[in-house]
Order: sequence, then structure tokens, then C-alpha cells
Amino acid sequence: MKRYAWAALGLGLCAIATGGARGQARAEQGTASKPAAELRQNYPNPFNPATTIPFTLGGNLFVNGHRPTVSLKIYNVLAQLVAIPILQGTGQPLDGQPMDCTNPAGCSYTAYWDGNVRGGQQASSGVYIYQLVVDGQRFTKKMLIMK
Repeated sequence: MKRYAWAALGLGLCAIATGGARGQARAEQGTASKPAAELRQNYPNPFNPATTIPFTLGGNLFVNGHRPTVSLKIYNVLAQLVAIPILQGTGQPLDGQPMDCTNPAGCSYTAYWDGNVRGGQQASSGVYIYQLVVDGQRFTKKMLIMK
């Protein structure tokens, strides 16, 4: 039973990844401006022992003083939460943080992951999935650790 639960959760992450792309397409259709958010590939990829994850939040998210809630999480291929990266410059984990931006065109941010899992030990070599959630809209990418 446990095996089936993880398979279903893994398929859910895949569905979320395609749902995020559809959500981004809907945001682009509604306005002629830039998309609401963009998740970029981590650098370096593959990495050992640390990586950075850049992302951009469009200016349309900050209209009328709104502060979008942002979370970034890293999962293994079994859909288990591995880590929550920190926002560079603040050192705070990106776990439902309201973001600020004074640029009307939007702002770019960089998250940092030291390659450690939540227990404090180094993550093993393999494929990991990172997911950015901005006000409920999901964006997903893969990364690779090689040791």
C-alpha cells in the first residue's frame, strides 16, 4: 500500500508541473505583460555540494500593495520533502514568505541550497525536483546531484 501511495504522490508532482505551465500560459493570455513568475534552472547543474536557484516575480504580482506568498521546496523522486532553500541576502527559508518588490517590472531573486537534507546530512547523488509556489501557482524543475 505504501508503494502505491508514493507512486500516486509522484504522479501528483508531475501533474503539478504541467499544471504550473498551464497556469503560466493563462497568466500570459490575460495580460500582454511578462508572466507572473518564472522559475529558472539551478546553477550549477549537476552540482556538488551546493547550488543556487534563480526565480523572477513579475511586477503584476505586486499591484496595489499585494505581497505574494512564495515557497520553494526540494523533493526527491519519491516525492519526499528533502529541503527548503534559503533566500540569498536574507537567510530566511522560502516557506510561505511574503515577498517585497519596488520595481514595477518585477524582481529577480536567488535561493540557495547547501545540498544538505533536513536531517543535516549531505543529499545523495541523484535527481531532485524543486517546486516554486507563488500565490498557489506552481512551477517545477529537475536538478541533478553528482558526487
